[in-house]
Amino acid sequence: MQIRISWPAGNITATLDADAPTTQALAKALPLTSSACTWGEEVYFDTGVSVSRETDARQVVEPGTVAFWTDGDALALPYGHTPISRGDECRLASPCNVLGSLDGDARALATVRDGDPIRVELIDE
Repeated sequence: MQIRISWPAGNITATLDADAPTTQALAKALPLTSSACTWGEEVYFDTGVSVSRETDARQVVEPGTVAFWTDGDALALPYGHTPISRGDECRLASPCNVLGSLDGDARALATVRDGDPIRVELIDE
């Protein structure tokens, strides 16, 4: 399943695991608009979707991972270091459900500013 994430300065697509329960819950809420928050080199935003943490949730992920932060009902899109990273890792605030990965260069997210409007939509296949 593919989604497009758009903000005033750009957009990026992501490929998600269509079979993951969190992806299915998110898909039902699309399209959605939200307000971006930044935390180091991570963009996150409220989705209005509430799900449980999955058994394979992870706190340390690769840059460009599309993660769902269950503590904040938010999509978390890390593209580099966060304030709690150790060394070169991408460390999220807490374990998150991993949904998939961004297509292309995740550093495009560096143009997202705190408070930017964010739109997430399903890409028709």
